[in-house]
Parts: sequence; C-alpha cells; structure tokens
Amino acid sequence: MPLQKLSALIDAICNLVICNDSSLRSQPIIFNPDFFVEKLRHEKPEVFTELVVSNITRLIDLPGAELAQLMGEEDPKLPGANSTASGFFRSLMSLKRKEKGVVFGSPLTEEGIAQVSQLIEYLHKNLRAEGLFRVPGNSIRQQMLKDALNSGTDIDLDSGEFHSNDVATLLKMFLGELPEPLLTHKHFHAHLKIADLTLFDEKGNKTSTPDKERQIEALQLLFLILPAPNRSLLKLLLDLLYQTAKKQDKNKMSAHNLALMFAPHILWPRNVTANDLQENITKLNNGVTFMIKHSQKLFKAPAYIRECARLHYLGSRAHTSKDDLDLLTSPGSKELQPLKSQKRSRLDSCHQEETQQRTEAALRELFRHVHNMPDSAKKKKLIRQFNKHPSALTPGSEVATPPAPRRTRSRSFSGLIKRKVLGTPVIVERKSRDTTPEPKRASKENIHLLQKCGSPAHTSQAKLKSLEGRKEDSCRHMRAHLLSKDSSSL
Repeated sequence: MPLQKLSALIDAICNLVICNDSSLRSQPIIFNPDFFVEKLRHEKPEVFTELVVSNITRLIDLPGAELAQLMGEEDPKLPGANSTASGFFRSLMSLKRKEKGVVFGSPLTEEGIAQVSQLIEYLHKNLRAEGLFRVPGNSIRQQMLKDALNSGTDIDLDSGEFHSNDVATLLKMFLGELPEPLLTHKHFHAHLKIADLTLFDEKGNKTSTPDKERQIEALQLLFLILPAPNRSLLKLLLDLLYQTAKKQDKNKMSAHNLALMFAPHILWPRNVTANDLQENITKLNNGVTFMIKHSQKLFKAPAYIRECARLHYLGSRAHTSKDDLDLLTSPGSKELQPLKSQKRSRLDSCHQEETQQRTEAALRELFRHVHNMPDSAKKKKLIRQFNKHPSALTPGSEVATPPAPRRTRSRSFSGLIKRKVLGTPVIVERKSRDTTPEPKRASKENIHLLQKCGSPAHTSQAKLKSLEGRKEDSCRHMRAHLLSKDSSSL
C-alpha cells in the first residue's frame, strides 16, 4: 500500500472511533469534523474539486484563463515567463535543480516530508535562537546534514553536533529546491486576488481595510484543493512559523520578518526575480504574513463544505455554498426552506401523532384501573376528573363513551326536594341503570343514603333484578319522609 494511502487510513482510524462495546459507550467519542470532506476528496475528487472551486469563484473574481489555470486545464502564465532577459539568478536556480537527490530537488513526496519533518520537529524545541531563519548556519555542517537526509538515514539532531541555525537554513534550502513553490504555480493568481479582498462601506464602495473573514475563507478553500503532500508540509511549516513568531521576544523574528524569508519559497513562482514581480511583491509578502498569523484556522474546511460533504453521503440535497446556509437562517425566508426542513416537519408531525396515541392508550389503561377500584370518595373524585375530558375512553373497551348529559347538581336530598317543590325542573331518575352515573358532590350522610337507594357501578345484573323491588320501596319511603320533614319546616 502506498505511503500516502496508508497515512490517510491511519488518520481516518485515529480521527473517527466508533465504539460497539457496551462497556465503553460511556467513553467520549473522537470525531473528526472534516471526515466526510476527506472522504469525498479521496473517493470522488471531481465532485470535490467542483464544489470547492465553485465557492472560490464566489469569493474572488477569476477570469476564464485564470480559472482554467486553477483547474489545471491550462498551463499557468507566470510573470517573467516571456522576458528576454534570463538573468544570472534565474540561471543559477536552474542549475541547482539539475542535480536531484532523493529528497532535495525532487518533487514533493510523503517520503521527503517524513525526512524533512525531522528538521521541523527539532526546530520546535529550539525557537529561542536569535535571528532564527535569518542568520545562516555553517555550510559544512549543512552539507553533512543534507547528505544524510538524501541517503535516508536517521539523524540524531539532539546530539549537539548541529546548531539550530544549520537546521533552519537547510529547511529553507529544501523548500527553495522544490520544482515549484509549496502553494504551486496554479494557485498564484488566486492568491493575488485574495490579497485584494477588502471591506465595503455603507454605500457599497471598496475600502482599504482587508476583509479578514473572506480572506480566511478563501485560503481555507484553496488549501483544500492543494495536492496532499503540499498541504501536509504547508501545515507543518506554517505551524512552525506561527510558534516561532509567538517567541519573537527571544528570537527577534516577527510574522512579517518570517514572511520575508519564506515568501519566495512558498508563493513566488520559480525562475523569476524581484523585477519580474514588481508591485506584487508587497501583496505576496503580506499574504504570507497573513497565513502565518492565522495558520491555526486555515486547515479547517468551512462549515458549509462540511455540511455539503456530509449530506452527499446521507443522500440528501446538499447546499452548494455559504449563501445557501445564510438563506436558511435569515428571517422572512420561509418560502425558501429546503427539503431538509420539510422532512423534519413531517417527522415532527409523525412524532406528535405517535405521542398522542401513546397518551390515549395510557389514559384508557388508567381509566380501567380507576373503574376497577372499590367504591370510595377517591374513586368518585377520579371518575369526575375523567368526565371533564370527553376524549378519555371508558374502561369497558376501546370505544369512547359519549359524555353524560349535564344536570343540576344538589348538595343534599333536602335541597333537591326543595327545588322540586318550588318548581325547579331537575332530573332525578336515571335513564339507564347499565351506564355509570355522573358522580355528585354530596355529604357523607347523603352518600350513605345513595348507597342504600342507588345502584353501584359494579352491581351485577342478577343482584339488580333481585333487589329492585326492595330498593324502590325503601327509596319511596325515604323520599316521602324527607318531603314531609321539609314541608313542615317550610
């Protein structure tokens, strides 16, 4: 398996851990937010490139020729390519690249990065040396170190045989002998356009203030379509320069000073001189300074690219740019809601229906339990609460019982008889003995009388028939007794 694919596989395994062991599910899960982005890059490079480039052209204006160069459809047209004056420095750099070694002067590979990473790792431990990357090292020690790297042997840089300035100068030499700059020739014009991204005033006119957010976003997109070895080494290098600039109080090397040292190796086209670039030198140097200062943000894919890559594998409609996500969050754009929101609303409605069904089933089960309770004041109170909600089902089956007709309530039999004598119409007799009557709020004495005269809900049909005569006689005598008592009081 090639080293590049093996490295990508190891990164994927380290960045995404799926735990199937129940004993480990409580442990935190490590998830790489750019996992689907990298997956799309490796599995469908054409789709990935089209997605990223379409968003680059949204941020910066690339004419047809420059866009074709960025896509690799045309050879890049670089400054100084048509110049008749070759120049001494241009010839010297060409001669240097004729002698290609395993690492130095060869196209960038994962094997070369593995060798050079030893230099970067050593420099991280020695960032306090004053004038780091500016003060040259010893040429003899540098040649020894270069030969060791080309031969592929392991080097003990911590032995004290080499100085930090030797290692720093050799790192610049390695970058300078690459066939093309680290950011490649295809990206040259795009980086010049990024340097021109500025803010607009209230009237829509361009200002001289750089638009840092758009510059960061454009660099994130450009770095996504760099070749994998270039992107890996660029990340290691910018992180080293960022840490170096943080210790500028010791090494006297600010981000701008470091950019002056590395811009020719990172961004300048090969075989050009300062005269070829002319007014673009300031833009290029400032661009590298900006990369060093914001290096911790530049190797993360924009949020909408992550979402688009994720939705691509989930089979949903993908958002093609940041503007699509902005439309979703802007007020007054309800008519532009995507299919994702519609599906979510349908899922919410289905969830509400299921919740309603479970609630009704629980109410039916609770009603059965209350109906089977022995007669008591608590049971009557619970039944009264159920009767306030007509949607509750009866305990007999899953068929809803229509609510009982409302009737005038009486707190006692004497009050009921008084209203009857005075002419207030009330309903005393029940229309059916099989249905459960609406419970009444009455005193303990009246409840006791009702139990003697009335019919409990759970009395069987056989008992009702056998006791029907005696109940009617006792109730008739009791009503007559109460009527006479109340009449005498009146």
